[in-house]
Amino acid sequence: MGSTNTLPLPTYKSLSSSSSSFTNSYFIAKPSQLFLQRRRRCQSFKVSCNSNNSTGEHDKNLEANLDRRNLLLGLGGLYGVANLAPLAASATPIRAPDGYTCCQATTTCDEKTVVLKDNCCPPPIPLNYETIPCYKLPTMTKLRIRSPAQNADEEYIDKYNKAISKMKELDKTEPFNPLGFKQQAHIHCAYCNGAYKVGDKVLQVHNSWLFFPFHRWYLYFYERILGTLIDDPTFALPYWNWDHPNGMLLPPMFDREGSSLYDENRNQSHRKGTIIDLGYFGDEVETTTDQLKCNNLTLMYRQMVTNAPCPLLFFGSPYSLGNNIETPGTIENIPHIPVHIWTGTVAGTPLPNDKKKSCGEDMGNFYSAGLDPVFYCHHANVDRMWNIWKTIGGKRKDIIHPDWRNSEFFFYDENKNPYRVKIQDCLDSKKMGYDYAEMCTPWRDFKPKLKRATTRKANPSSVPSSSEVFPIAKLDKPISFSITRPATARTQDDKNEKEEMLTFNNIKYDNTKYIRFDVYLNMDKDTVMNCDNINVIEFAGSYTSLPHVHLHKAAARDEPAHQNTSVNFQLAITELLEDIGLENEESITVTLCPKKFGEITSIACADIQLADC
Repeated sequence: MGSTNTLPLPTYKSLSSSSSSFTNSYFIAKPSQLFLQRRRRCQSFKVSCNSNNSTGEHDKNLEANLDRRNLLLGLGGLYGVANLAPLAASATPIRAPDGYTCCQATTTCDEKTVVLKDNCCPPPIPLNYETIPCYKLPTMTKLRIRSPAQNADEEYIDKYNKAISKMKELDKTEPFNPLGFKQQAHIHCAYCNGAYKVGDKVLQVHNSWLFFPFHRWYLYFYERILGTLIDDPTFALPYWNWDHPNGMLLPPMFDREGSSLYDENRNQSHRKGTIIDLGYFGDEVETTTDQLKCNNLTLMYRQMVTNAPCPLLFFGSPYSLGNNIETPGTIENIPHIPVHIWTGTVAGTPLPNDKKKSCGEDMGNFYSAGLDPVFYCHHANVDRMWNIWKTIGGKRKDIIHPDWRNSEFFFYDENKNPYRVKIQDCLDSKKMGYDYAEMCTPWRDFKPKLKRATTRKANPSSVPSSSEVFPIAKLDKPISFSITRPATARTQDDKNEKEEMLTFNNIKYDNTKYIRFDVYLNMDKDTVMNCDNINVIEFAGSYTSLPHVHLHKAAARDEPAHQNTSVNFQLAITELLEDIGLENEESITVTLCPKKFGEITSIACADIQLADC
């Protein structure tokens, strides 16, 4: 906002337990039972809830003292031994930004970087960084319960509409009120499109271990603001239950034209009960409804279980300001990004009631995503995955490293008071005053199985070695290569301690475009050219990217916005090697299948390493 727009100096109020107590009763989740691994048939989606898949008690032993070297390598091992030293030196706690460090955000349209017309910065803060107080969670007596959106009744929908309407009214009556709808949407824009700087470095909360905690705090205050506007402290956001077949569509409450929950800048072909594709990358895939649901459940299993056995694989890589190497966590990668792309308008398509073409709005681009009320419903389910992931077992626990736990963000609370918040204070949603209504997670049963007909293994000697293939100059067609494993015949104890990681290093692509490529292990050469079935046992995972760009200098000179983002992409393959029967093989065949041609400009190399978990 301009310097002439001022906000009255807040009157700080104590957050007493009496002002934050809730009157509703709440459901106490039961501990998770044994993890189910049998696969249900794709033809039927009659989900049984006999297995309790609710979120259980959060880990109580998060303060163990681990050596820094072991942590950066061990909790996911995202960068391997070769990159350990740079990370150990640069991953430090992120200081919360303040209003004085915020500037105009940028986005990309027609292949040029442009400065956003709407300033994403918060109202001016009449305090400097040191005097912004740290937020203390109020004492909670009752929990707000977030429920699946598809189960919402009319009474709840009316209440939600009223809350959003009041938030939008503030845009007209008090345009610089931090509780207003646009101001709340601008929070995401500022943190995600290059408006905030800490020191001289641009802050970005995506594609790293900041992703989950930032969005948890964001929704926490957003939810409390809505409850305050309708004088209902029990109000809880719904969650878009896209991981369950019954929730794999745009929630009906958001698809009513004229409602405050409706956003016209959505993909109009994905309305009215259309089944979502959790691997969506901008192109429609012809398939049956049942097959699409089956694909979605398989993706969920891979992202929550197979590919996320270690904390840094689930959360994403350690973050350092100014670091141009990104490594998103499994859920941020898929389904988080595909849901954004599927819901919003795809870049290049006409906007509703407008002659101009979309630059990827509203859910279709980071800068505008918060302008769609369904954004918060989507991220409520993303947040729910954090709780569920910690109940699966193994090493699936919160990161304990102080660099993560002591990182901070800045928000206004429901009383318009500015606060700094720490990641360490958001690890338990119940302590924050909310939990999720229990819902079945049928993806737990969708571990792909080796079919009897698929008994032939790909022969690594019949394909070129990784040294012959890399560096890949352009990924515009399926590419197969053989790669040597670091060890064979591993013991179960060794597997429990170390995860086998397949890493693609320094992937560069134009980050103004949609990106996706799939990875398969030991795919038969006769099916390589048609590698579009993710329900086969050979499917290892996918990489996706939502368009985003932060080029302040280029924007000032109106230069082309093409920018090569550098990304490391890792897949945990220990479980997969067991399932395919490759544990004793010295080398395996890897196949890369691009789904968006011509946009991956290069991949430096690939390797397999054992990382402490």
